[in-house]
Amino acid sequence: MELVAKRRQKQGPEGISYNKSAKQSIPDLIDLSVGDTDLITDSRIIERARADALKGYTHYGDPKGDPELAEAILRAWREDHGESVPGEQLLVTASSCLGMALVMLAMLDPGDEVIIFSPYFSVYREQVELAGGKPVFVPTYQQEGYAISERRLRDAITPRTRAMIFNNPNNPTGAVYGRETLEMLARVAREKDLAVVADDIYTYYFFEGEYLPIRCLPGMAERTVTLNSFSKNFLMTGWRVGYIIAPSPLIQAMSDINGALCYSTPSISQRAAIEALALRAELGACYGSVYRQRVEYAAGRIAAIPYLSLLPPRGTFYLFPGIEATGLSSREFCRQLLEKAHILVTPGSAFGSEGEGHFRIACTVGLDALGEAFDRMQGLKF
Repeated sequence: MELVAKRRQKQGPEGISYNKSAKQSIPDLIDLSVGDTDLITDSRIIERARADALKGYTHYGDPKGDPELAEAILRAWREDHGESVPGEQLLVTASSCLGMALVMLAMLDPGDEVIIFSPYFSVYREQVELAGGKPVFVPTYQQEGYAISERRLRDAITPRTRAMIFNNPNNPTGAVYGRETLEMLARVAREKDLAVVADDIYTYYFFEGEYLPIRCLPGMAERTVTLNSFSKNFLMTGWRVGYIIAPSPLIQAMSDINGALCYSTPSISQRAAIEALALRAELGACYGSVYRQRVEYAAGRIAAIPYLSLLPPRGTFYLFPGIEATGLSSREFCRQLLEKAHILVTPGSAFGSEGEGHFRIACTVGLDALGEAFDRMQGLKF
């Protein structure tokens, strides 16, 4: 009996995977492959969750989100961005990754097209295809600073185009997009009647400029879906909690779908998120500083390695060095880096065809471990 559906038997896109084998077999492995921090969630957040669990927050909650957390999210959004969002336009989700899948499942009919700017976070493609949609890739290039070309964007739009996914700052490239780019995307979206799905989960990691929600531009609130997460901004990857701000009909459709998947976000994680928002100014400044120091250190070390190239870091805690001088594919380079130097990184091909010729470093270890990793790289020959 064939248990796997025919539609799932195709070879999927190469993605980011947890290399359990390498971790078990290489004692001195330095893992720079996954965007999960070495730092522990702030103890005050943990203690808030513990205390509330003991009070009884261990049951199912409101499927659209803990009312206290929802109120805290909307209050923080109003204070930080000057926009009042009605409660019916908010859905709390069990991670932003699930949130993006819910968006695609609720928005797309079979054959609808979604524009994705490449290189891109690898699961976008799978999320679009899972919903029956067709991903359409618009390339960006290192030599252009990963700028989004309006001409290439417009050339990619067809009568079936439904939306574009916009990630700012960008994983994996670290590119930051300012007001000029946001206004261009908004103009095209309004002209072509498209939705913009803004994956805004690294908002505390702008090293150049500052976060401006595209939904706050004129005429964009009714056509923007904003996803945010506590995973990266608050170092809460394991808690699995995020949220979506979108027009209320889409929120309702996503909530209905979510009811068939996980019903509600873990109640204890939502209580932790309330405390995280209360501490957001302090923690945002702290974590932004820590990761900026790491990223700038790593960029300086990369600049001294002849077989690598790199744009100056602008955001996130990732770097996306070029490896053209090695003459190797990104998969082969990463294989050799693992074998020769015991360093685990992610091949650029995991992030789309424009990622080939690069690899991604996640600066999610301390400066001592980063220093050791680059000492090992420095001695390699390709």
